[in-house]
Amino acid sequence: MANPNIPGFEIRKTAPEGFEHEPDATSGYWHHRPQNTLPPHDFIGPYARHRPLPTPGVEKRKAYIVGGGIGGLAAAFYLIRDAHMPPENITILEEMAVEGGSMDGSGNPEDGYIVRGGREMNWNYDTLWDMFQDVPAVELPEGYSVLDEYRMVNDNDPNYSKARLMRNCGEIMDFTDFGLSKSQQREMIRLLLKRKEELDDITIEEYFSTGFLESNFWSLFRSMFAFKNCHSLLETKLYMHRFLDSIDGFGDMSVLVFPKYNQFDTFIKPLANMLRDKGVKFQLDTRVYDLEMTESSGKKTVTGILCAVAGEEQRIDVADGDLVFALTGSMTENTAYGDMNTVPDLKVDRHDPGENSGWSLWKNLAEKSPVFGKPDKFYGDVDQSIWESATLTCKSSPLVDKLTELSVNDPYSGRTVTGGIITFTDSNWFLSVTINRQPHFPGQPEDTLVVWVYGLLMDKDGNFVKKPMPQCTGKEILAELCHHLGIEEELEEVVARTKVRTALMPYITAQFMKRAAGDRPQPVPEGCTNLGLVGQFVETRNDIIFTMETSIRTARIGVYKLLNIPKQVPDISPTQYDIRNMIKGARAMNNGKPFMGERLLHWFLDKTYFAHILPPLPDSESSKHEMLAQEVGEILSKGSEAVKGVGAWITKLRGSFSNKDK
Repeated sequence: MANPNIPGFEIRKTAPEGFEHEPDATSGYWHHRPQNTLPPHDFIGPYARHRPLPTPGVEKRKAYIVGGGIGGLAAAFYLIRDAHMPPENITILEEMAVEGGSMDGSGNPEDGYIVRGGREMNWNYDTLWDMFQDVPAVELPEGYSVLDEYRMVNDNDPNYSKARLMRNCGEIMDFTDFGLSKSQQREMIRLLLKRKEELDDITIEEYFSTGFLESNFWSLFRSMFAFKNCHSLLETKLYMHRFLDSIDGFGDMSVLVFPKYNQFDTFIKPLANMLRDKGVKFQLDTRVYDLEMTESSGKKTVTGILCAVAGEEQRIDVADGDLVFALTGSMTENTAYGDMNTVPDLKVDRHDPGENSGWSLWKNLAEKSPVFGKPDKFYGDVDQSIWESATLTCKSSPLVDKLTELSVNDPYSGRTVTGGIITFTDSNWFLSVTINRQPHFPGQPEDTLVVWVYGLLMDKDGNFVKKPMPQCTGKEILAELCHHLGIEEELEEVVARTKVRTALMPYITAQFMKRAAGDRPQPVPEGCTNLGLVGQFVETRNDIIFTMETSIRTARIGVYKLLNIPKQVPDISPTQYDIRNMIKGARAMNNGKPFMGERLLHWFLDKTYFAHILPPLPDSESSKHEMLAQEVGEILSKGSEAVKGVGAWITKLRGSFSNKDK
C-alpha cells in the first residue's frame, strides 16, 4: 500500500505517547473540549458490520431509485453491499443534470462558488459512518475510505469556536453561559420527560416561555439547527434527545466534526463514482411525478413509473419482483438564485409548490392512500419554511481580516477556521457566518476564500439595510454582514474584493413544520410490497431530520425490510440513556455550575467505582461539607437541625459503601 498522505496535514504513522489502545470508560470524566478529538471510550459497535447472505432470487430483480441525493445513493449502496443485488440491475432516476440533490457545491473563482447549505456532523451518526467506511477515500491511496480520511483530518485538527455568538457590531458574547434560569431549565427537563404522543401539532413558541426563547441557549440551538419558533416542538424534543451527549459542546462547537472540502466533493462525488464504477446506471434529467400501483387485499404493488425525461413523457415498467425507492418532498425545490446585483426571483405560491415540482410525486401518492402521509402539512406555508443563504468568494479584504481575527487558525492554513457558524444574536435576520477549512473546493486558488452566510428570519428589515433579506442583492447582504462585524465603514473595499451568490430556499426547513403522527410516511408504508420511501420527510422510530444520517437511515431500513434481510438497522446512539450524559448535560444547562443534587450525588459516589465519571466539583476541600449541607437544605426546604440529621445519615450510608463486610 502506498504511503498515505492528505495534502496540508502531517498524519502520524504511530500513535502519540499516552494513547490508550485499550480504553477504560470508567477511568475518568469525559467532556467536549478541543483536545478530545476521539469519541468516548465505549462508543464502538463493530458487531453491526456483519454481511448477510444474498436474498434468494435477488440476482434476477431490478431496483429503480427516484432521486440521486444522498438517500437514493445510500439505497443503491445497501442493495449492493447487504442485499447482494447486481449493481447493473440498479437505476437511479434524477431530475437534475447532476446527482447530489440538496448536497450541492459548484462554481469557480471567476463567477463565484455556491453551496446552498452545509452539514454539521458528529461521531455517532451510525449509518452514515457505516456506509462511508466502505466508500473509497478522495485523496488517500487505494484501500482507504472516506471515513479514514475524515477521521485523520479531524483527529489532527480539533474543531472549536472562539466567537460563537456576537452582538453590538463586533462584540463577542460569553457563549459558555447558556443564560437559563432554574425555571427555564425545568422547561427543558419537562420536555425531555414528555412522551412523543403528547406533542402532536404543538409549536415551540406554544410551549417555551419568552425568557427561554431569548436565552443564549436558544440562540445557540436554533442557529445551529435552523429552528424557527413556529416549528415543531416534537422535532425539538427529538433533537434534544439526539444531542443530549453534545450539550456541553454547543457553546464552543467542539462537539462537531467537519469535512476537509464541501459536502458534494467530500461525500456525493466519491459515493456516486464508486456506484458508477460498479455498474449502477444514472439516468439524469428525469422527473418522476407518479407511480402506478395495484392494490389487492390491502397489498400495494408498484407496476409503473411515470416520468418526464428531458421534457418528454415516459412510462417505466416495473416487473414482478422489482423494487422502487422514492424520495418524498424536497428541501431545496424551487430555489431562487441571485448574485451581487440581482435579487432572487421566487416563483412559488405560498401554499402550493406547483404541478411540476419535486413535491408532485409525494402529492400524488398521498391521494392514493393515507399511508403515504400529508405532504401539505410540510409545503403548505412557505413563510414558515423559508430562509436564504449566500456564498461569498473572497480575496483579501477588511472582511477577511475581521474573520481571521475571529478564527481559531489562519484561514489560509488549511485547518479549522471559525469552527462553525458565528451568529449575531441582535440581527433582525438572525444572521450567521462561517468559514470552513480552506480550500473549500478542490482546485480553489490559494488566495481565495469561500465564506458561507445564512439568515434564518425573513420577515424583518435588516439592522443596516432597511429591507427583508429576500429583497436584497448580494451587495446589500454583504453590507448587512459588515455592519454586524463592525466594519461597515470599509464596505466599499470589501465589495471590490468579494463575489456573492445567493440562494433563497422556500422549503429548506419544511421538515420542521409542526406535525402529528401519520403526517410522514414510514420507510415502507403499510401494505407496500415493493416500495420504499427515503429522505427527510419519512418517519423513523427515534431519529431526527435535516441530517445526512436520516436520509441514509431511511434508505437502509427500506432495503432491509423489502428484501427481508436478517440484519437490523441500529437505533440511534444510546447516549441519551447514559447517566454520564444526563449529568454533564444538566451541568451545562446550569451554566457550568453544579445542578441541584449534584453534590449529594458526589457524596454518595466519591468512594465508589463510579466516582471518576462525574464532573469535578468547584468546591474546596474545606467547603465541601458546608456546600453539601446547604444543597440538602435547599432540596428538603427544612431547618438546619433537619439538615444536620440528614447529613449524618448520608455520612453513615456513604461509609457503608466503602467498608468491608464483617
